[in-house]
Amino acid sequence: MRSTFFRDLQSWLLMSVTVICIYMDMADRSTISAASEALLDGVRPPTAWEPAPPSDVAGRHLYRALRPTAARRPAIRPVVWPEGDARAGFATNDPYVRRFWTAAIGPGAVADLMRLAVAAQRDRSLLRPEALRTLVREDLARWASGRLLVRVKIPTLSQVQLRRLSPELRREHHPYTDRLAANA
Repeated sequence: MRSTFFRDLQSWLLMSVTVICIYMDMADRSTISAASEALLDGVRPPTAWEPAPPSDVAGRHLYRALRPTAARRPAIRPVVWPEGDARAGFATNDPYVRRFWTAAIGPGAVADLMRLAVAAQRDRSLLRPEALRTLVREDLARWASGRLLVRVKIPTLSQVQLRRLSPELRREHHPYTDRLAANA
């Protein structure tokens, strides 16, 4: 066990010295110190790196094509959902949304919801979010007349969504709904 540890340590030290020497442009073995030379015995030298792709005259890479499956996301301009403000709910930056909606639909979808809400309030456009289908499915956003409507007041979780939460989160959820009912 101990010899394996020292062999691994020796390999790690060799790699560290080799990387430092390559970084400092001292790849020639003669410039490596005698102490590191002892580490090089019986170890395969690093392989050559692939060269950078050629550039045209303006300095742009000739190989910048997207992979065939990549698609550019279109820019959209979300609008505040008119019914969203009339209903009781939480602001998108409320701890309720961060705690319970994140557990229900995921952190990426909540982050996209927050970005959409801010863009709708400021009348700005942004790239179509990756989690837009999730937001539409959970009724936090919807398409109407070619426009994307986004809720700014986020409702409490439905009973179906609550059942998906862990028992600890369900117990933690009740005081939030009581507070919302008291404020309404």
